[in-house]
Amino acid sequence: MSSNAADLIRIARDEVGYHEGRSGGHWDNVQKFSPAVAGLEWSQGEAWCATFVAWCAEQSGNGGLFPVTASCAEGVAWFKERGRFTEYPVIGGQVFFGPGGGSHTGICIAYTSSTITTIEGNTNDGGSSEGDGVYLKTRDRRSDWVHGYGIPDFGEGVVLADPAWKDRPGAVYFGQEASADDRPGGGAPSGAAPAADGGDGCEPFPGADFFHDGQNSDVITRMGERLVAEGCSAYAEGPGPEWSEADRESFRNWQHKLGDSGADADGIPGPRQWAALAVPRG
Repeated sequence: MSSNAADLIRIARDEVGYHEGRSGGHWDNVQKFSPAVAGLEWSQGEAWCATFVAWCAEQSGNGGLFPVTASCAEGVAWFKERGRFTEYPVIGGQVFFGPGGGSHTGICIAYTSSTITTIEGNTNDGGSSEGDGVYLKTRDRRSDWVHGYGIPDFGEGVVLADPAWKDRPGAVYFGQEASADDRPGGGAPSGAAPAADGGDGCEPFPGADFFHDGQNSDVITRMGERLVAEGCSAYAEGPGPEWSEADRESFRNWQHKLGDSGADADGIPGPRQWAALAVPRG
């Protein structure tokens, strides 16, 4: 199984609604995750938010990409030691809460310019760091409660909002919003950028000079179809094979979705932006 955010998120979603045990009329932190994670059996009956993340990682084929610990603080340290910690949201990333990130943790599955969507174990409807089950939560992206995010080294690459990772191999930068549906183009191998040469089943980047008035190509149609699928359409009709101002405006919308601005958002595709769009081969 290739390591990726989608499988991690799918496994985590399947657990939403799960509740720990009760004894003496109270929730007791007894759950199925601690006994199933080698090395964390001792944590049965303890706070289990970090254990839940470790369990999701192992169950989804992402073991080794997340810390195996019941301690949120140790989880923060684990990612920092590997140079894979950020204050910006990461799809499939481990999000840490509270002072120093030591109070609570979960998995980030989507973000907008103002919110993050997470799946968290050992929380409740109010978002407590000591709750009763697995919940889907929406939180303020810029809250002081959100300390930061671990960046898993997914084999297919990672989608994140950190501008410092904008041109790193294996990373796709979506500055404002992203979800589990936003995948690195084609599924690049670990440590490699999404392929731009068509070797991943995607159309190779034809060069910026390709996009000019009078250009007529099926590549432009397929590009437009991808832009429509990404919710970036500026088309009154189409898309079609002839390069138009509507194509340029649609691609500008895509550049903005990636978090680009200024000269990087002029509506003319660049190689990184093209690779992120993952236009299929004809």
